[in-house]
Amino acid sequence: MTLRLAFMGTPDFAARSLAEIAAAGHEVARVYTQPPRRRGRGQSEQKTPVHQLAEILGIPVSTPESFRDPAVIEDFASLDLDLAAVVAYGQILPQAALDAPRLGCLNLHASLLPRWRGAAPIQRAIMAGDTLTGVQLQQMEAGLDTGPILLSETVRIAPTETASSLHDKLRDAGALMWPRALSALERGSLEAVPQSDEGATYAKKISASEARIDWARAAGDLSAHIRGLSPYPGAWFELPTEKGPVRTKVLMAEAVDGAGAPGTVLEGLTVACGEGALSLTRLQREGKGAMDAATFLNGNQIPAGMVLG
Repeated sequence: MTLRLAFMGTPDFAARSLAEIAAAGHEVARVYTQPPRRRGRGQSEQKTPVHQLAEILGIPVSTPESFRDPAVIEDFASLDLDLAAVVAYGQILPQAALDAPRLGCLNLHASLLPRWRGAAPIQRAIMAGDTLTGVQLQQMEAGLDTGPILLSETVRIAPTETASSLHDKLRDAGALMWPRALSALERGSLEAVPQSDEGATYAKKISASEARIDWARAAGDLSAHIRGLSPYPGAWFELPTEKGPVRTKVLMAEAVDGAGAPGTVLEGLTVACGEGALSLTRLQREGKGAMDAATFLNGNQIPAGMVLG
């Protein structure tokens, strides 16, 4: 027996799940994704990764601006679905949409709920210094990531983990959960475990203002902050130059021994923090490519005693 479902997702993180669901032989009647947006220097219109994959797989695609449009919900309900599989779609589904499929809507979330409900669980877990995270399939309800848990997979956060590397781990682990979950759902053996609100935390969207490095923080905290924002949007500081300050991203850094006024270069690319120091090991100057510390120092004069903004 196969399930008839809709898939809702937008980024690369979601595309891998769509590929696994389709490969498992389920009938994907429709893919919903965000509309094409203008991006890049040429501002050309680009389809989402999920949209592109759906076209390759020959699956019809819908790109509604809002799922609160009654006509969109009516069309969705007319598909006569067993369920909807949702992965990083980017829209909040109203109750009428959640109720339309026979088995409701299942969502893949990149944390161990109730920790890090919300938009940026991968980044927030690293920035907070967590050592464990995971992916979970939940039955969707009206609250933000509050639905009962159907299936979980735990993933360890390595000491050098970045948002990029953890994204890929969770993407792959989560995608492989779908065939197991859908098979169990067909057999009626998928148990829903209610969430508790105790210990709940919220992974709010990353703001531009918090990406700037505050050298007054402890070096260990800053290392986690930097890795959690690497490579995008990238934690940054202002590098003094003869032509004025230049925004420079730090993509990787290691907490080391050292002391001095916060933001002061001690030697090489070791910078004093509020507690300890940071060795900046991978950087990207505005308008340039990413490079290691040695290459960066070859092209930039950074004497000991310079204060980074």
